[in-house]
Amino acid sequence: MNGKADPRAAGEVTTRTRLERGRGALGPALELVHTGRAPTRAVLTAELGVTRATAGAVAAELEALGLIRIDAKPSAAAGSQGRPSHRLSVAEDGPVALAAQVHADGFRAALVGLGGRTVATAPGCETVDADPAQVIGSVVDAGAQLLRETGRRCVGAGLAVPSAVAEPEGTALNPLHLAWPAGAQVREIFTERVRAAGIEGPAFAGNDVNLAALAEHRHGAGRGARDLLCVATGHRGVGGALVLDGRLHTGSSGLALEVGHLTVNPEGRPCHCGSRGCLDVETDPLAFLTEAGREPGPEGLLVQARALLRDAYGGPAAGDSAVRSGGHPAVRSAAEALIDRLGLGLAGLVNILNPDRIILGGLHRALLEADPERLRAVVADRSLWGRSGSVPILACTLDHNSLVGAAELAWQPVLDDPLGALG
Repeated sequence: MNGKADPRAAGEVTTRTRLERGRGALGPALELVHTGRAPTRAVLTAELGVTRATAGAVAAELEALGLIRIDAKPSAAAGSQGRPSHRLSVAEDGPVALAAQVHADGFRAALVGLGGRTVATAPGCETVDADPAQVIGSVVDAGAQLLRETGRRCVGAGLAVPSAVAEPEGTALNPLHLAWPAGAQVREIFTERVRAAGIEGPAFAGNDVNLAALAEHRHGAGRGARDLLCVATGHRGVGGALVLDGRLHTGSSGLALEVGHLTVNPEGRPCHCGSRGCLDVETDPLAFLTEAGREPGPEGLLVQARALLRDAYGGPAAGDSAVRSGGHPAVRSAAEALIDRLGLGLAGLVNILNPDRIILGGLHRALLEADPERLRAVVADRSLWGRSGSVPILACTLDHNSLVGAAELAWQPVLDDPLGALG
């Protein structure tokens, strides 16, 4: 022994000390990389408010957990000076969450990694059994098969359903467009089926539009918004969601933002809620097809409604086809009626909520893209805040955003405490 300190041991102690100091930053750091807000170690250091050494130790721990990748020798941008900061990205071969969705026209399962990346999907089914246990079991089995095929580690599972999900019970309070009984114990059923399939990690269930809004806020058109309003119509009905300061606002028992039951046409169609002329029955795909004088076809209401709208407002070939078929004027008139009703509903929501951004999904996204000026004009004319300062109205950008949002439920415990969840 020569009495000299081992520099390697000293370095290990220093690294451990830095990591202990930064351990509370693991979750925030992972969320920054997960949402694309920290593409480099320099940005991570600034966002966390820690030293560069501590940020480096935190990033190294997340890489050791298999969650992120660090590129220590990135290429310098043209014209830049100095050594470029280490680049950070989610691990493409890392763990996944099982995401499942049930809607009026079928169900689908997927594996979703960090960053909202869809790793694998199972073909959707076009029939939904009246027994929730039967259909939930089928979609979990499809997800379990994906896990076997990919060999990925699973952090948990999330389920999106077209119903308000009451908390803390996890019951589907009003699955109006499914043949399920009111109050179906969807979270309990989903958890049991996940366990029976041998899938580890927690299981969650939530409303499909809430989850779409969460996914869009983290990875899509809602990124960067403080108060984000999402309104969407999928296969049947209309849903809404509000994200405040990065968190879903679900109310005292999970039932907030049932925007589908705003009245936009007092003399309109009877609604399932007992009222008339609600957004739910005046601006969904069935309403559009009915307004245009078309019978629902076998391909699914949303698919058929989008195709019809595309034929009326698409490129020259689609437009010529629509004109030759004689359906163009009726389809355009129907679309304009739905846009006006949707704009009226959005204006009321703007008056109440004062969001800094609105995003639209499903058929509503297609209506916005078909005639954005008309929709924005209706909202501006009929809302107090719309007159004083327009609210940006954007289209959702993620494919299968409810599935991505269901995965976000399963990822949340990992984002909160990576070591506790995976260490």
